[in-house]
Amino acid sequence: MISMASVSPTRISPHSHPRSLENPSLTLFENCKSMDQLTQIHSQTIKTGLTSNPAVQNKIVAFCCTHESGDMTYARYMFDTIPEPSVFICNTMIKGYSRIHLPENGISMYLEMLRRNVKPDHYTFPFLLKGFTHDIALACGKQLHGHVVKNGFDSNMFVQNSFVHMYSLCGLIDMARGVFDSSQIRDVVTWNVMLSAYNRIKQFDEVRRLFYEMDKKGVSPTSVTLVLVLSACSKSKDLDIGKRAHEYVKECKVEPNLILENALIDMYAACGEMDLALGIFRNMKTRDVISWTAIVAGFANAGEVDLARRYFDQMSERDYVSWTAMIDGYLRMNRFKEALTLFRQMQTSNIRPDEFTIVSVLTACAHLGALELGEWIKTYIEKHKIKNDVYVGNALIDMYFKCGNVEKAQGIFKEMPRIDKFTWTAMIVGLAINGRGEEALDMFFEMLKARIAPDEITYIGVLCACTHTGMVDSGKRFFASMTTQHGIKPNVAHYGCMVDLLGRAGHLKEAHEVIKNMPMKPNSIVWGALLGACRVHKDAEMAEMAAKQILELEPENGAVYVLLCNIYAACNRWEDLREVRQTMKDRGIKKTPGCSLIEMNGIVNEFVAGDQSHPKTTDIYSKLDEMTRDLKIAGYSPDTSEISLDVGEEDKESALYRHSEKLAIAFGLISSGPGVTIRIVKNLRMCVDCHRVAKLVSNLYNREVIVRDKTRFHHFRNGSCSCKDYW
Repeated sequence: MISMASVSPTRISPHSHPRSLENPSLTLFENCKSMDQLTQIHSQTIKTGLTSNPAVQNKIVAFCCTHESGDMTYARYMFDTIPEPSVFICNTMIKGYSRIHLPENGISMYLEMLRRNVKPDHYTFPFLLKGFTHDIALACGKQLHGHVVKNGFDSNMFVQNSFVHMYSLCGLIDMARGVFDSSQIRDVVTWNVMLSAYNRIKQFDEVRRLFYEMDKKGVSPTSVTLVLVLSACSKSKDLDIGKRAHEYVKECKVEPNLILENALIDMYAACGEMDLALGIFRNMKTRDVISWTAIVAGFANAGEVDLARRYFDQMSERDYVSWTAMIDGYLRMNRFKEALTLFRQMQTSNIRPDEFTIVSVLTACAHLGALELGEWIKTYIEKHKIKNDVYVGNALIDMYFKCGNVEKAQGIFKEMPRIDKFTWTAMIVGLAINGRGEEALDMFFEMLKARIAPDEITYIGVLCACTHTGMVDSGKRFFASMTTQHGIKPNVAHYGCMVDLLGRAGHLKEAHEVIKNMPMKPNSIVWGALLGACRVHKDAEMAEMAAKQILELEPENGAVYVLLCNIYAACNRWEDLREVRQTMKDRGIKKTPGCSLIEMNGIVNEFVAGDQSHPKTTDIYSKLDEMTRDLKIAGYSPDTSEISLDVGEEDKESALYRHSEKLAIAFGLISSGPGVTIRIVKNLRMCVDCHRVAKLVSNLYNREVIVRDKTRFHHFRNGSCSCKDYW
C-alpha cells in the first residue's frame, strides 16, 4: 500500500507544462508496482485536480500499457477521457495492445489517430507492426507500408526493420528483402531481422550468403547474429560456416553467453562433431536443460544411444524435448521396447509429451505391434488436447496398419480435418501390405482425383497392391505410368516390386529378365524377391543362381543359406542341402533365431524358438500340447519340408513344435478372452508349418490371428490367410 499522507492538496493548473510539476503524486508513479497502487494514486490525482494534466495522463497510460501487471481496459478508460490525445499517448496505447497480443485493437487505435488528426511519428509503425500476427500482416501490411511512404518514414531504419519483420512474418520474403536492399542505413539489427526471416522459412543458404555479405561489409555481429547463423548451420549441417561464426567468439569479438554457447553445442552436435560439442559443454560456467539436451540429442543422432543415455541420466532437470530426444535415439537404433519403457518413465515423471513425442511413441508401437498402447496414446491425445495435427494423424494411421487393424486406420483417415500426400501414401501402402490390394488401388485413384501428385513411395504401395491381388498386367501399366504420367524415375525398390509381382504369378523367367535389364545394379532385396518366388514355385536351379548373387553382395547373409536349404529340402535334394549346411558351418554362419512379439495388457512379450524364460512357460507349453492335440484331431500333421536338420522325423516335429510363433499363439490363447484377435510380430519369414497352424487355429478357436513377418502381413480368418499362401 502506498501512503498518501505526504500528498499535498495543492491544485495545479491542468495546463501547466509537465516539467513545471513538482507534486509528490508524480513521484509516486515512479515507484508504482501494481494496478492496485496505480488506482490509489489515480484517485489522489482526481482529488487534487491533477488528473487532467498531460504528465499524469501519460504516466497512467504508460503504466497500464507497459507494466507486466498493466490493465489495457483501464488504459482505454483513461484514454477516452483525453479530448486531444498526443501522438505519445496514441503510440503508448498501440504498444500496449501489441504487448498483450491484440493487433486488431492496435489497428483500431491507429485508425482513431487518423480520425482525430493525430499525425503518426517514427515510433508509431514499429510499435504497431511488432504485435502483428500472420493474418493481420497479410490483411494490412502493404496498405500500412503505403502510409509510411506517404508520411515520409520509409527511410527510417527502425521503421524499415519493422517492415522486414512484418513481410517475413506473412511469408512475403521477396518484399522483406526488397525493403532490406533499399535501406540506405542498416545497423546490425537490420541484418539480424533479415537473417531471422530466412531462418523462419528454412532458406539456410540465404542465411549463409547474407552472413558472408555482412562480414564483407564489416558489420560486427552480435550474439543474436551468431545464434541465428548457428541455428541455420545446425539445420543445414554446414560445419564451415558454423566454425566461422565460432571464430568471433574465440577472437573475443562477441562475448559468449548461455544462449550462444547452447547454439554452438547444437551446431557441432548436429554436424556430428561431438568432441567439439563436449569441449564447449565442459567449459561452460552455467548449463541449463537446453545444454544437456543438445549433448543427449547429439549422441543419440550419432547412434551412440548408450552414451546419450548416460548423459540423460545425469540431468537434474528434463523437459519434454529431452525425453523426446532420448526416445528418438532408441527409435533410430530400432530399440523400440526401450523407447516405450522410457515413455512410461516420462509419464511417471509428470512430463506431458507434445505432438513430436507422440509421433515417436506411435512409431515404436507400430514396429512392435503394440496396439493396446497405441490405443491408449490415442485416448491420451484426446483427453489432454495434444495438438492432433496431420503428422500425429499419419502416425496413428501407420500404427494401426502395422498392428493389422485396417478398420481403425480407415477411421482415422476419415476423421482427419486435413490430409497431405503422406496421408494418402500411408493409406495406400497400409492397405496393400495388409492384403487389401483392390482397396489400395481405389485409394490411389481417389488420390489422383484430389489432384495430389504421387511420389516414389506411393508407387511402391500401388505395385505392392497389384502383387497381392495378382494383377500382373495392371502392375506393368502402373510401372510404366510412373515415368510417363508423373515423371518419377523407377528406383531399385520399384524393380523389386515388379520382380515380386511376376514371381508370385509364376513368371520366373520374365522376373529374371527384369533384373537383367535394370538400369542400376540389383541389390539383395531384388534378388531376394526372385529367390522367394523360386521357393514357392520350387525352381531350385534359378534359386541357386539368385542365392549366389545375394551372397556375392552379402556373404554373411544367413537367411539366404537357410532359404536355399529349405528349397533343397522341398525338392528332396539332400546332398545339395548338406553341402550348403557344411558351407555355413565352415564360415561360422548361423541362422538368425526366430523371435515373435505379442502385446498383452500393454506389455510386449517376446518369445524365441524353444523359449522357456517366460513367467508363464508351464501354462504356455500346456496350452501348446492341448492346441496340438486339437489340431491333429482336426486333420493337422506337421509339415517338415522346410526343416533342414539332418535328423529323424520325430526330432523335426519337435523343432517345429517350439517355433516362436506357436509359443506366442499359445500365450495369446491363455491370456485373452474368446474372440479377441491375436497379433504377433515376427522377425523372420513364417515357416510353412507355422502358417498352416495359424490357419487352423483361426478356424478351430474362432480367433483372428494377425502375423506381421519379415515379408508381409498375414490375416488368418476362418482357416484361410490374406496372403493366399504366398509369402
